[in-house]
Amino acid sequence: MISGVSTTTNNTAANSSNATTAADMQNQFLTLLVAQLQNQDPMSPMDNAQMTSQMAQISTVTGIEKLNDTVNSVTGQFSMMQIMQGTNMIGRTVMTEGNALASIGENKFTAGFELASSAANATVEITTAAGELVDKLDLGSADAGRNYFSWDSSGYSGDASQLRFNVRASNGDSTVTATSLTPQSVVAASTQNGGLMLELSDGRTLPYSSVKAIY
Repeated sequence: MISGVSTTTNNTAANSSNATTAADMQNQFLTLLVAQLQNQDPMSPMDNAQMTSQMAQISTVTGIEKLNDTVNSVTGQFSMMQIMQGTNMIGRTVMTEGNALASIGENKFTAGFELASSAANATVEITTAAGELVDKLDLGSADAGRNYFSWDSSGYSGDASQLRFNVRASNGDSTVTATSLTPQSVVAASTQNGGLMLELSDGRTLPYSSVKAIY
């Protein structure tokens, strides 16, 4: 800094700490720069490199603020798009991980499962919530990926809506990994931490990324 700067310049420098936006900082910087130029020692003028560096710094601050405004705007628009997407999901049926059966008519239930690889033998065990075996379905061979099954509950006298299922798949003595999938309807949607959340008919709330299929 040059010692010949006036009191006005000093006041301007002191007030620069109160700048809250890039525009305020830029205006105060330019005021200070003009004062420095007016009061500089003609025998020792301000270094051009120093002035260029200071101008580059203020430009960077301005650019960052504009970038932040743009990011905030895009984030807001993305959140609105997620809410609209979630609204369109209400009433739809989604397939997610779970072992509950879904009713598709009188005495008719369905669900699904995913296999890590194809299986020569696949069976589905229908059980009570406590694990008591109610029925067993022999599906035979099953392909890798998503599979579906249906079950007739007419032979069961209890509340079939409370039943669960387990999938067992194998190739001879080798077990094939199976993931149980349950179809549930979407009753509500919301956003949380920037992600779309779906509230299902069974009371669960899951991120949209957990959905395996939509019907």
